This record gives sequence, structure tokens and C-alpha cells, in this order.
Amino acid sequence: MPQLGETVAEGKITKWFKAAGDAVKPGDNLFEIETDKTSMEVPATSAGTLSAINFGVGETAKVGAVVAIISGVGEASAKAGAVAAKPVAAPPKPAAAAAVVQSAPTPRAIPMDPFNEVRSPERNFGPAKIASGTFTTPLARRLASERGIDLNRVSGSGPRGRIVAGDVEKAAPAGAAMGAGASAAQVKALYDGIAYEEVPLDAMRRTIAKRLIEAKQTIPHFYLTADLEIGRLIAMREEANAGAPQDKEGNPAFRLSLNDFIIKAWAAALQRIPAANAVWAEDRMLRFSHSDIGVAVALEGGLITPVIRNANSKSLTAISAEIRDLAERARAKKLKPNEFQGGSSAISNLGMYGVREFAAIINPPHATILAVGASRRAPVEAEDGSLKFVSQMTVTLSCDHRVVDGALGAELLAVFRTFIEKPVTALV
Repeated sequence: MPQLGETVAEGKITKWFKAAGDAVKPGDNLFEIETDKTSMEVPATSAGTLSAINFGVGETAKVGAVVAIISGVGEASAKAGAVAAKPVAAPPKPAAAAAVVQSAPTPRAIPMDPFNEVRSPERNFGPAKIASGTFTTPLARRLASERGIDLNRVSGSGPRGRIVAGDVEKAAPAGAAMGAGASAAQVKALYDGIAYEEVPLDAMRRTIAKRLIEAKQTIPHFYLTADLEIGRLIAMREEANAGAPQDKEGNPAFRLSLNDFIIKAWAAALQRIPAANAVWAEDRMLRFSHSDIGVAVALEGGLITPVIRNANSKSLTAISAEIRDLAERARAKKLKPNEFQGGSSAISNLGMYGVREFAAIINPPHATILAVGASRRAPVEAEDGSLKFVSQMTVTLSCDHRVVDGALGAELLAVFRTFIEKPVTALV
């Protein structure tokens, strides 16, 4: 089972393209796997006969597990490679060095064994040096991650104050005094005699639950909300769409959405306020030269956030075409890991569902996420004191206080307001 991403620990087999006994050659698709974010075909890397299948359709395999075995030509090639790997005799050397050369053991080629699985690390448990400057052992970092313990609150007993596994085992996890949540049996007992359907969690829902709990427990959120006038933005969008070139059938070459303008304006705002174009990396911050914007896309049973790379330097039509393609492939679970991992910030738009405003949860390691509500007509006071109606949109910026302070977040939101209310400025 291949490693498809830093946080991917397992994959579910959804389809076999070959059956046991079939001949395969390099590049032939063997099986399709599904993770919490994507689906991907896995090709053969050697020729031979598919002699054994260890995981059937619907079964889940850990990363590194042996899913199938290819024997025959591929196996012979592997053995031939192992034989060829034997060291070639070196040319004669001076007598003074002969004793040293003869005393060295002859390297022994290790034959390939396709029947033993290869263990890959399931995730990265953080740097050896934490924010306080204290060093930690690998085992201590793994135990702390598994038990939800903040290493910054653990005192080290190792050499020079190093945190070792024993220190973590003695520490109580954060929030332990509050008690654990109710078990499945306890919850079900509350509904004894009431009809219900049990829906098992798939990989995507488990990952969403884990990451959002992590986000709310470890990220100090604060929120900034503003009402933006979007009359000019709507007019500019309508004019651009009306002027789109058409093909012979009368189909326009593009059709821009308000979300396309929002992505462009948000990317431009992060360029104007570079201190906010950053993510949290435990003992440091990473500030980026480009604005890579993640856009939340709703899927059946969850969501995913494909990333528009270098959105600040792309045209509106390019952004529109790219997000449409990413969204379609996201719903089909055909995105590659590099298409939904990373990014410097994100946008979540629920305006199409009629939601006026909401506060989005930051997706770590991001430090910001912009929640966009529905457009509406609202009464405001004109300069002469009269009442007028304008088109408005409410946005809420969620900030990680470790990276973005209140004033910096307010400055970022003010720049974004300017780009939305005067959309031409975002294109300059």
C-alpha cells in the first residue's frame, strides 16, 4: 500500500483491475484505493503474474502492507537485480592497504522479499526541539501526540532537561479533569426503544472529526466580522459575463461567479498584508511569497479544500476554470494529494445556501479562514441622511492569535473590503 500523503495511514480497496492469475506489465493499473480525501489507481511496477491478492474490495490496508504479490517475470527480474548488486572486484591496491582491504567483510546482497510488508511512518509527530527550546525524544513525541499531551507543559528529566517517554507517561493529558465523552453504548442507552439507524464512520468523517477537534482545542481562534457593499462587484461580474466570447453554438467561453472575484480579492489582500500570509509551524511561522488559497468544496459525507496555487498572479478566468475543474474532480474523489494539501489560507462560502453569516473553523496549519455569507439587499444611511438600499455581503475572518493579532487581522479585512467594494483595484 503506497503512501499518498503525510497524514494518510491507510487506504480502502475499492476496485481490482486484475484478478489472481492475470499477467501484468509495468504501468498496468492493479487496483484502486480510496482515502479520506481522494481515490487513485495503483499501477504495477514490474512484469509478471498476479499470483496472490491479500486484500479484497472493501477491505482497508495500512500503508506499507502487502496488498498483492507479482511473481514470475517480475520475481526473476528482482532476483537478477539482487545478483547484479554484488560488488565488483576492485583493481589491485598497494601492499600497505592490502591488509585493510582483506579484513573488511564482503558486502552481501539482500534478496528482495515481496512477502514482507514495508513499514512507513504513519505521520510526523513534530520537531525534536519544541517552542520552549527543550529537546524531546522521538518516542516522547509519539506518545504525546497519541495521548493529546502538550509537550510545552512537560518537564524533562533526561540529559540537559530532554523530555523522555517516562516524562510523557507521567503527565496528564490536557482537559483530562473534564472527563471523556460518553461512549457509544452510553449514547445508545439514551435512545433505548427509539428507532434509529447506525451509520458507521468512513475515513473522511473520522479525519474531519479528528482534525476539527484538534483545531478547536489547539488553535486560539478569534473572529472579525464585516458587512461589505458588493454593488460594483455584481455589476463588474455581469459586464464581464456579458462580454464573454461565444463559440458557434452560442456557448460563452467563461462564466465568472462571485466566488471567483472573492478568491482573487483574498489572494490580493494577503499580498498586501504579507505578515498574515503565513501558517503556524509549532516553533516558528512560515510566511509565503505567493497566495495559495484553499476553497472548501462540499462532498457527500464531508468536505475537501482544493488549493488554487499562486491565485494572486492568475486571471479571473483562469481561477474560474481551475476551481471548476478541481471541484468536479474533488466530488469524484480524483484529486491528487498535492492538489488539496498546503495553502496559506482558505475560503468557505455558504452564501449559495442562503446563510447570512457564520464563523469557520481554521484548518491547521493555516492561520486564517474567510467565511462568506449570502448577498442581500440591506438599508443603509446615505451621506445626505436619507435611506437607501444597497447590495451587501457579510464575511467573518477566523484568525489564529498565535500568528495574526487583532490589529493585523483587522488590517487584512480592511484591505479585502477595499478590493471587494472597488474590484478594479484587485486586478491592478
